[in-house]
Amino acid sequence: MSMSELDDPGDGKSKKKRGRPGRPPAPNKKPRKSPLEKCPMGVQRGRKANGMAQQNGEGDPVTLFEVVKQGKSAMQSVVDDWIESYKQDRDLALLDLINFFIQCSGCKGTVRIEMFRNMQNAEIIRKMTEEFDEDSGDYPLTISGPLWKKFRYNFSEFICVLIRQCQYSIIYDEYMMDTVISLLTGLSDSQVRAFRHTSTLAAMKLMTALVNVALNLSINQDNTQRQYEAERNKMVGKRANEKLELLLQRRKELQENQDEIENMMNSIFKGIFVHRYRDAIAEIRAICIEEIGVWMKMYSDAFLNDSYLKYVGWTLHDRQGEVRLKCLKALQNLYTNRELFPKLELFTNRFKDRIVSMTLDKEYDVAVEAIRLVTLILQGSEDALSNEDCENVYHLVYSAHRPVAVAAGEFLHRKLFSRHDPQAEEALAKRRGRSSPNGNLIRMLVLFFLESELHEHAAYLVDSLWESSQELLKDWECMTELLLEEPVQGEEVLSDRQESALIELTVCTIRQAAEAHPPVGRGTGKRVLTAKERKTQIDDKNKLTEHFIMALPMLLSKYQTDAEKVANLLQIPQYFDLDVYSAGRMEKHLDALLKQIKFVVEKHTDTEVLESCSKTYSILCSEEYTIMNRVDISRSQLIDELADRFNHSVEELLQAGEEADDDDIYNVLSTLKKLTAFHNAHDLTRWDLFGNCYRLLRTGIEQGSMPEQIAVQALQCSHYSILWQLVKITEGAPSKDDLLALRRVVKSFLAMCQQCLSNVNTPVKEQAFMLLCDLLMIFSHQLTTGSREGLQPLVFNPDSSLQNELLNFILDHVFIDQDDENQSIEGDEEDEANKIEALHKRRNLLAAFSKLIIYDIVDMPAAADIFKHYMKYYNDYGDIIKETLSKTRQTDKILCAKTLILSLQQLFNELIQDQGPNLDRTSSHVSGIKELARRFALTFGLDQIKTREAVATLHKDGIEFAFKYQNPKGPEYPPPNLAFLEVLCEFSSKLLRQDKKTVHSYLEKFMTEQMMERREDIWLPLISYRNSLLTGGDEDRMSITSGSSSSKAGSIRSKKGRPAMHKKRIEEESVESSWMMRNDTLQTPGALQTPQLTSTVLRENPRQAAEHLPEQNSEPGSESDYVHNPQMQMSWLGQQKMEEVNRKERTAMNYMKARSGGVRQTVRGLMEDDAEPIFEDVMMSSRGQLEDMSEEFEDTMVIDLPPSRNRRERAELRPDFFDSAAMIEDESGFTMPMF
Repeated sequence: MSMSELDDPGDGKSKKKRGRPGRPPAPNKKPRKSPLEKCPMGVQRGRKANGMAQQNGEGDPVTLFEVVKQGKSAMQSVVDDWIESYKQDRDLALLDLINFFIQCSGCKGTVRIEMFRNMQNAEIIRKMTEEFDEDSGDYPLTISGPLWKKFRYNFSEFICVLIRQCQYSIIYDEYMMDTVISLLTGLSDSQVRAFRHTSTLAAMKLMTALVNVALNLSINQDNTQRQYEAERNKMVGKRANEKLELLLQRRKELQENQDEIENMMNSIFKGIFVHRYRDAIAEIRAICIEEIGVWMKMYSDAFLNDSYLKYVGWTLHDRQGEVRLKCLKALQNLYTNRELFPKLELFTNRFKDRIVSMTLDKEYDVAVEAIRLVTLILQGSEDALSNEDCENVYHLVYSAHRPVAVAAGEFLHRKLFSRHDPQAEEALAKRRGRSSPNGNLIRMLVLFFLESELHEHAAYLVDSLWESSQELLKDWECMTELLLEEPVQGEEVLSDRQESALIELTVCTIRQAAEAHPPVGRGTGKRVLTAKERKTQIDDKNKLTEHFIMALPMLLSKYQTDAEKVANLLQIPQYFDLDVYSAGRMEKHLDALLKQIKFVVEKHTDTEVLESCSKTYSILCSEEYTIMNRVDISRSQLIDELADRFNHSVEELLQAGEEADDDDIYNVLSTLKKLTAFHNAHDLTRWDLFGNCYRLLRTGIEQGSMPEQIAVQALQCSHYSILWQLVKITEGAPSKDDLLALRRVVKSFLAMCQQCLSNVNTPVKEQAFMLLCDLLMIFSHQLTTGSREGLQPLVFNPDSSLQNELLNFILDHVFIDQDDENQSIEGDEEDEANKIEALHKRRNLLAAFSKLIIYDIVDMPAAADIFKHYMKYYNDYGDIIKETLSKTRQTDKILCAKTLILSLQQLFNELIQDQGPNLDRTSSHVSGIKELARRFALTFGLDQIKTREAVATLHKDGIEFAFKYQNPKGPEYPPPNLAFLEVLCEFSSKLLRQDKKTVHSYLEKFMTEQMMERREDIWLPLISYRNSLLTGGDEDRMSITSGSSSSKAGSIRSKKGRPAMHKKRIEEESVESSWMMRNDTLQTPGALQTPQLTSTVLRENPRQAAEHLPEQNSEPGSESDYVHNPQMQMSWLGQQKMEEVNRKERTAMNYMKARSGGVRQTVRGLMEDDAEPIFEDVMMSSRGQLEDMSEEFEDTMVIDLPPSRNRRERAELRPDFFDSAAMIEDESGFTMPMF
């Protein structure tokens, strides 16, 4: 019992019928004195006349809110002070408490003593709502900052300590608790979020404190009952009747207190919880679920039943992840206690499917907790989960999100790898190797991996199990014995697939132990290891090195004929601590390893195996280790043998010519593949492999009979040889002769690759194309950067014919339909894996060529043929084309804009060639070109200042293209390309207001008086384009300065009225003039020269070319004048600006005519920044806006809620806090909203 309560002699404990909350006591009670009569002077100091506490002269906090907010005082002393004031005047003390809750909600209003005495709670709350300051929208529970960081904790602690200190008398006085619960119930029903949020938190913490009190009362009742029974069972002579009466009296008092507490908890639960657990605000719902979980764990006898569990089960379907997360954590606290499982059995059966499905939740945090909860259910009862439930969790070990995978790994470990037989475990613990306890578990792991047919990521499986099954995964001795030793009698033999899987898993465990970080694709990167983790890593690396130095040669010897197993085993040496060879005097094991690797090289021609051997030699040859000389000798002997064999086989093949048999071809191909694999990682230039490779390629081109595999390998080997020669030159001080010699080699090889582009074999052409792109990138102008000007003789720039061939190759081999691809593979039906591989290869080809464009090695206009396929092949290459467009724009905005318009012109010309000059403007082909133009326009972004000249140049080229040819029928007929203006309309929204006028003026130079007056449908493209330039010309008020066209600025302008508008226009005109003056000294690039390539040439309509009559005299200000007249070397926009004044009146008249014609073009908005369009149609009513702001709770509960409305009605009746029809009458008598 608290000391502050023991000092109160006047508090009675008579239990009368509870009065109405907030009402004066019953008449039979002693009437209260007025506050001024009862309160001594010492207590009145520091209070206003209305009863509110204030700060003293020194500025120390006096109000409860200030004290709790600062959190400097011990909470128990704060509560004790309040209890003392309550004993002296409970009205004033309760007034402090009421204002505490009001101020904690962020309300600036104050409840006065008159309001407290004369007004109902609803009236007080309504008054506080009117005084609520909602300017910021923040309140103490949501404000960020160091001062408010601990406010939530202090607030909750204050309530808990308050109940704990008052639990023996004050809470039973039928006044304090009634007032507080009534106030919190009313606040929780408020439409103000801050009131609802704060009061719900207070009520739930109050309920938690009361549950703790009820639990203590229950324990005291049990103890009293036992004492009573023990005393009553004594013999009559020894029985103390006075003690029995005291125990009976105490039991009665405890029972009355228990009833009082239950009434309080029922009031909170029915009046607040049942409404707020489905509140529109996710945070409020989360508070309710979190606290009910605490009640069920704290007082399971009273709360852990279906009546309360159903609320948690229903909320598992909540829309917000944070609420679902609270549900799962609440359930975890229950399932952790094995004694509670019988009470959870019905809940588990009812909601198990939902919990298992939540392991796939879109919120990763929720998925992780769901998996952990399923693991707890498994630990409590293995029969609770079906095989299907377990399988749903098993496959998550392959998840790319590591926390999900690790949680699933823990589940898998508990299900499959936990040993449940202590006697068998103890008997097996003394055994080692395959007979150890881990032997069967490793077999089980292999079977699990093989049964996961949809996944082949052993590294992901190992990483998932690493934290829970590390002892098992590091038992390399057991794994090695399973692979090397013969099975004992009665033991099942590992199949070939099982052996391959075990080797793969073993290599993955070695990598995980040696690198101590997750595999690629999991995690954000390598984190810094702690000292303990670093020590574990070093110990593991030493352990695996010492074991596999001896075991690896034996494993290679056993599986030397199996390519897959050998390729995996040869990855192990890269994780060795190679110092162990010399420190442990294990050179004999090194010799055994080198012998086995040499045997593997001689035995295999598989590329993966040979590359593994090459990489192993490269690792063992590191100069930092003392074993380098021994390994280098072995490597040189091996290469000598291979080179001699290759030279002899090449001579025999070339001498045999067309009479060469399969053996001759195999000898050359096998040795060439081995040398190529080694040349990738080792400098083999002293063996001069380039000469024979070049001979093979030249012979193949001349005779056309070289097998494609030999040609592919010869190209690759020659490429490696050139790169190693370049490495030698860049690292040393090369002479001029060395540079010229390498230049001749590179030039001859580039010519050879260019000739191979016309080879009949697709693999040869693809290999030649990739090597051409790589070499052109390496030997480009960037080779001389970084103080390497001496390498200038090695720079190669592709001529137009080579660029032409490269682009033709892309068009013929990348932008093809799937049917064409299937035909190119001789009609063989491809499976899904082959299709993906073929697409990956085509993407690599396109990326290689795009890099040449990005780095200005191939002329940018060549990209027009790539850009025009953006929409058609968006799913396959959209990301590559988009990135190419972005990078080229960074290089040269204007040239990139010219390339974009060129790609649209090419598509338009192709359409005219197919359909003729009379295009159907509603056809899908025309719509496709317009959609592509719209996508291009979106890539310009919002900053119109940066793209101003580029967009203007684009319009200029488009206008010139539209009027390029005259109609041979006469000037009264539209030009053949006039329909292109409709495509050009898509870019009008990217023009600034003053630029629209200038572009319109430039357009009028190409128009005759007759064109301006025509209104027939055939002239609609011109009318639409003119309207797109004129619409918004006067109304558009976008600021010239980048980033200043905010909504706030717009609202300010609207408030300032006409004078501000006029001022703004003057400012824009002045900025426009300065921009024009600046451009007088700049040269805008002329018309983009279409490259003379068969694929990128602007395909003209033959009929147009034949009927076109060249103009004798070009119009003043035309492109020819711009290029040849020095006096006109200024921005064409500036020229049109100078002529604008002379044509202003005529323009206005034409504009009115266009508008009177009834044809109006809707200008696309400027608020499109990303390259992708926004397809979502956002339409919100006022009710929808309220739902969106309130984070509307979507009711997806399986079990029907209380019978006020069924689930379908609740789904259809969306809450509206301002709609009286949404109010329902609860059984508890409180009127409150549905949600």
